[in-house]
Amino acid sequence: MSASPLTAKRFLISLIIGWVVLVNVQAFFLRNYFELPLYIVITDSLVSNFLLLLAGLLMLNVTKYYLPSSYQYSSVIASCLIMTGLWLFISNTFLKIFLDDSEAYLSFLNRSLVIRAVVAFLVLTILTIAAILWYNWVERQKVEQRRTDADRLSREAELFKLRQQLQPHFLFNSLNSINALIGLNPQQARKMVQQLSDFLRGTLKKEESQMISLTEEINYLNLYLEIEKVRFGNRLMTSIVIPEETKDLLLPTLLLQPVVENAIKFGLYDTIGETLITIESTREQNELCIVVTNPFDPETSLPKTGTGFGLSSIKRRLYLLYGRNDLLSTKTQDNIYYTIVKIPQQA
Repeated sequence: MSASPLTAKRFLISLIIGWVVLVNVQAFFLRNYFELPLYIVITDSLVSNFLLLLAGLLMLNVTKYYLPSSYQYSSVIASCLIMTGLWLFISNTFLKIFLDDSEAYLSFLNRSLVIRAVVAFLVLTILTIAAILWYNWVERQKVEQRRTDADRLSREAELFKLRQQLQPHFLFNSLNSINALIGLNPQQARKMVQQLSDFLRGTLKKEESQMISLTEEINYLNLYLEIEKVRFGNRLMTSIVIPEETKDLLLPTLLLQPVVENAIKFGLYDTIGETLITIESTREQNELCIVVTNPFDPETSLPKTGTGFGLSSIKRRLYLLYGRNDLLSTKTQDNIYYTIVKIPQQA
């Protein structure tokens, strides 16, 4: 288990600051309340607290690789007791070696063993529990990050799957039209092949989660419409109204092509004569609103509100990107089918 360098650095700085404070507090009490000589005060504070720091670091290292569960905290207390005993023995040994020339200090040292042990035990216990809480927090952060990464990968995989399911419909239709045009109008067939190549090249360069301006999206949409106009000839007419204030607003790349394909399907497949497909954009507060309309014959075509694969996949895609189910809606009025797409904009 490892923490980020910045977090680990802060923890180490906090540990050093705590050690310096402890050294100074002990020196203050020894000097002002027990009136010990300065060299004894400095030696006692540095030696005992340096060894206590080493004991604390040892406990931190053990805790790093062995995090107890909630019912095992008794083992932590026991470990701190054992470490306190070892620290008390070693520190007393060193202090007696360094300060054996002062009988008064050695007597004071023996009298203060219980207090030293209690303070050391409290310091080691607090430090160990703080380390356990910190390591647990780091682990939770890692788990949360892994969960977030897994969710993101899952969304990207689902978006890719939706893309792969949508593209063949348009591609197969275009290839069938090209096949029909080869014998009747080779020049139109070549033009359509070039247009299809330009469109597919543009789609391959874009990622599902990438955001582009409405102007760029309309440019790609025009490539698609040019192909469809070759297929349907004069029957297909389009009207695109993009006000200036909406041109730079952002939306997911290639979002409109399936919407317009759905409009062409309902507008031309079951009707005769010319068909007008309109695309209009407006800005409503903090959302880009795009309305695609197409006529339909209620006697031969019964468009189901949002249940077709094309629209349901767009609705799912919008949910994956924005976490909302209300960004795509449809309605019918006076034999006109309306598809309304709303794209939230960042403030």
